Amino acid sequence: MVQVTVNIHTGKTGPKRRVLRIAFLAAVVVKGLDGVIETLAGIAVAILGTAGVYELVIQFTAPELDLHPASKTIHLLRHGASDLSHASSRFVVIWLLVHGILKLVLAVELLRGRSWIFPAAALILSAFVAFMTYKLSVHFSGWLLAFALFDLMTVILVLNEWRSHRMSRAQPA
Repeated sequence: MVQVTVNIHTGKTGPKRRVLRIAFLAAVVVKGLDGVIETLAGIAVAILGTAGVYELVIQFTAPELDLHPASKTIHLLRHGASDLSHASSRFVVIWLLVHGILKLVLAVELLRGRSWIFPAAALILSAFVAFMTYKLSVHFSGWLLAFALFDLMTVILVLNEWRSHRMSRAQPA
């Protein structure tokens, strides 16, 4: 089991630095949770296949759809599962597992404050943003735009935290 200790206290810094630190921590925790969800989804697709996930979503949402036929959330889940069912199971499994595990490792190491992870995380997250930008140029999606903007914000926060991390190490104790 990995133990992560996070220090929110930022020493003799102003409120702007504290807000940026908390935003950084929140973004990293969200990335870590997203990594866990993607990893679990990858395992589910590996076990059930894309068609099996679609069937599971249909069965899971049927009672709710009977109660609330106009539920946008249920229709969104079903539409996403339908799109997934047409994709190659192997590609989906590899994508979800690699993407999920990578995000989880980045989040854990960023929370640990290891010096080497800041530039690596900025590079990897920038690659995610570049890929999503390409996908947006092919087919626009509001969800994808939101994820790309969140990743871009996370890159900025990571770079800011890296700068602060380097400055705090350079100052004599």
